[in-house]
Amino acid sequence: MDAVWGTIIAALISGVCVAVPSVIATISSNKAHDQVVDEKMRNMTEQIKGVDTKIDKYAQNSDDMKERLVIVEQKVDNLISTNERRKGA
Repeated sequence: MDAVWGTIIAALISGVCVAVPSVIATISSNKAHDQVVDEKMRNMTEQIKGVDTKIDKYAQNSDDMKERLVIVEQKVDNLISTNERRKGA
């Protein structure tokens, strides 16, 4: 009977010796993976901020161009009106 208990205890000890390092390695690997994912997320966030900035600048430039176009159209209309008045006079 003592031999059976010795075998059981040896099996339990060897099981613990395999399981504990495996659990530690899994936890460590998950932490490393989380760090990589966090870094990638930070990089993507910075890239998105850069794109947002470019979009904002484009929108501002577009608004500026619309304002300039309105001014040019007004000047053209004024020139046409002036020219028509001259022809009529």
